[in-house]
Amino acid sequence: MSDQIRPRRSVLYMPGSNPRALEKARTLAADGLILDLEDAVAVAAKEEARELVAAAVKEGGYGARELVIRINGLDSPWGADDMAAACTAGPDAILLPKVESAQMVRQAEEMMVKYGAPDKTKIWCMMETPYAMLRAAEIAASTDRLTCFVMGTSDLVKDLHAHHTEMRLPVVTSLGLCLLAARAENIDILDGVYLDLNDEAGYRASCQQGLEFGFDGKTLIHPKQLAGANEVFGPSADELDFSRRIIEAFGEAEAAGQGVVLLDGKLIENLHVENARRLVTLADAITKLEG
Repeated sequence: MSDQIRPRRSVLYMPGSNPRALEKARTLAADGLILDLEDAVAVAAKEEARELVAAAVKEGGYGARELVIRINGLDSPWGADDMAAACTAGPDAILLPKVESAQMVRQAEEMMVKYGAPDKTKIWCMMETPYAMLRAAEIAASTDRLTCFVMGTSDLVKDLHAHHTEMRLPVVTSLGLCLLAARAENIDILDGVYLDLNDEAGYRASCQQGLEFGFDGKTLIHPKQLAGANEVFGPSADELDFSRRIIEAFGEAEAAGQGVVLLDGKLIENLHVENARRLVTLADAITKLEG
């Protein structure tokens, strides 16, 4: 759990077995990168991918981008070795696939301690199975080292025998359960991927829906999706202007002994000020990241 606001508008999956992709990622306008050892890597390339990703993280050169290594499941033939290599490399976080209980998270944390992961290396959880949805609250509360949920909507839709639809009604309950758990424990949560790279309008609508649901950003499968996520999940100029005016007006009202204030005909209370401060802080963090 963390009180730090960190931009996670756009978090891009990069195949760990592709050296060119790992190199190109150093120049992409992504807030975060998930260097993937799991789904994006063929069985025959698992060990090579592990070496490539560990070397890339150790070498650095990714600027202020958040680096996350997604390992294979700890019950898989590669999971333990992935965990050991990731701990030694020291990314910003290790992403655990198919988390279904708090015990799975605590087991991973014990291994991180065993393998000497630095304190800065946090835990992220893929939320992508029915059990994950039903146990979202206990997973979110499992350890203070957990800082982010990542929705795996493709696997979830498959497990539910559901369908991908424009409004995502088949997974609204699941998304809501994970959002509630994340916010209750003060961790971030990222929306799932949008698979149709040729449907720009649909992708933008999915980003907007994710923002309205309350997600902090979106996971992406291609660099062409970066600009849309950064725009939608970042505060607009108008939002920032209004937020700063809210903070100023409320400060003046408090100084005068008033608990509420009218601004542009709208009633402003403390809850509006909290959100305004969050947006301004997020915008400052984005400026620092992009600078």
